[in-house]
Amino acid sequence: MEENKSNDLDFSKIPPYQPRRFVPDNVDLSNVGQVVMLYNKLYERDITSTEHLESFLLDRSELDAVLGQHEAVLYIRMTCQTDDPARAQAYKKFVETILPAVKPLMDKLNRKYLDACKGFSLNKKRYEVYDRDTKADVELFREENVPLQTQEELLSQEYQTICGAMTVNFQGKEYTMAQMRKFLEQTDRSVRESSWRAAAQRRLQDVRRLDEIMDKMLILRRQIASNAGFDNYRDYKFRQYHRFDYTPDDCKRFHDAVEKLVVPVMAKIYERRKSQMNLPSVRPWDLNVDPQGREPLKPFEKIDEYTAGAKQIFQRIEPEFGKQFQEMIDMGLLDLASRKGKAPGGYQGSLPEARKAFIFGNAVGMDSDLGLIFHEGGHAFHSQACANDSLLAYRYAPIEFAEVASMSMELFAGQYLSVFYDERDVKRSCRTHFESIVSTLASVATIDAFQHWLYENPNHTPDQRRDAWLRIRTRFGGRLIDWSGLQIQHKNLWHQILHIFQLPLYYIEYGIAQLGALGLWLQSKQDTRSALANYRKALALGGSRPLPELFAVAGLEFDFSEKTIAPLIDAIGEELTKSE
Repeated sequence: MEENKSNDLDFSKIPPYQPRRFVPDNVDLSNVGQVVMLYNKLYERDITSTEHLESFLLDRSELDAVLGQHEAVLYIRMTCQTDDPARAQAYKKFVETILPAVKPLMDKLNRKYLDACKGFSLNKKRYEVYDRDTKADVELFREENVPLQTQEELLSQEYQTICGAMTVNFQGKEYTMAQMRKFLEQTDRSVRESSWRAAAQRRLQDVRRLDEIMDKMLILRRQIASNAGFDNYRDYKFRQYHRFDYTPDDCKRFHDAVEKLVVPVMAKIYERRKSQMNLPSVRPWDLNVDPQGREPLKPFEKIDEYTAGAKQIFQRIEPEFGKQFQEMIDMGLLDLASRKGKAPGGYQGSLPEARKAFIFGNAVGMDSDLGLIFHEGGHAFHSQACANDSLLAYRYAPIEFAEVASMSMELFAGQYLSVFYDERDVKRSCRTHFESIVSTLASVATIDAFQHWLYENPNHTPDQRRDAWLRIRTRFGGRLIDWSGLQIQHKNLWHQILHIFQLPLYYIEYGIAQLGALGLWLQSKQDTRSALANYRKALALGGSRPLPELFAVAGLEFDFSEKTIAPLIDAIGEELTKSE
């Protein structure tokens, strides 16, 4: 696997989706005075008719999109090379100067819009979701929270920098944490163990720093919630995420269902692994290797092979997807290889003025890298499906459905893996995927339950936090792995979950969406074209309809209780039995 260089794409060469009608082409978006002037100009506009109100919304969407793309580019460049001081400083400057100046003005525009709606009526169905969300945003906004949110964002950037700097010297060579993953697929157990221990030991070096970041974040978040009139940050965040269609208690019922239905299936998977590997117990370094002792799956050697194969699969699923992915390749909107200084993980970032998508990853030539490109590709196609909506807010779907787009794409792609593998390895990769879905549901319950605990017990200490993590991990399958002698590593495992630091209380969405994706997968087993039509029809709605309606258009019920989980887990069980 070659190590590619940092993405140096000149984003300014990517044309806007359409000519600007309000924002000057020569505006300096790093100049706080110029940005504030534009927001004030919009705020001071007279609205004397329904047409004026709709024009106001169009110009507001354009301004937010232009500024949003500027922020996205700074973030992308920073995460592509976290050890570049200039990139880090540029993003930090935006967070410290532009965002604090603009947030109060965005609130003023929200209030101006709601006041104008009292005198001029818009299409009720068209603006139903926008009005509901805007009212919630106005209710939550407190000017005193702006500097607190700035501090929180800077702490998040510090987390990224610490993680991006983690490297391991192993077998005489320096590796990123992403690159270390490939050793966990080696058939030599001693190599797996030594690599796992080396990576875990490196992470332990930053335990205190990461604990301190989390402690500071918790204090800030508690104050933010209190300023907005909430007893706890969990309830504040539910409202900020516009979670109108489910409650914390629904999440806890999901936890119970996972414990009852999913953990037993995971226990069978681990028991099979232990038997096939002839082990007394399954250790953390035994989870990724092939249990039959076969060499690791190697779908590609070079990034060009990776993207070419992914494009071919997207083309087979739907020609339009192949065309869109090729456009991303041609425009340089991919940064996929792991390298030193790069932030961990993978994401799809939106460029809202161009209405294009960017995919970030840390591929090292593993089977799991296929899941990443299919997942983020699904997000990218979702953004393209609703790109022509004039309202910026509607070009973003609720996260619970946005993840249906990505997880469904992983399952749709499964039937075309012959692009990368022979028939035997296709079967092996598919089994790994379904086993990972079981693990994902357990992980979602673990991480979501842990985050509920964090904010229900705001005055806890770092040691109490570690103990809580361990209890919750045990509840959702942590006991199935032998952690003897590794308590410290186990208790600090949550440090690797960037969502806990950067996207608090974001994770239940993956569980909800995984169930939706499995529902679409079952549809596709009956009628592939019909399932894909439902998928594309729902994607095209973006965020313009309430969450339950998006699911309904996709032929799904918005439900993540035991009633929905049980038949889906049974279907996974059948799939795993077929691959024995």
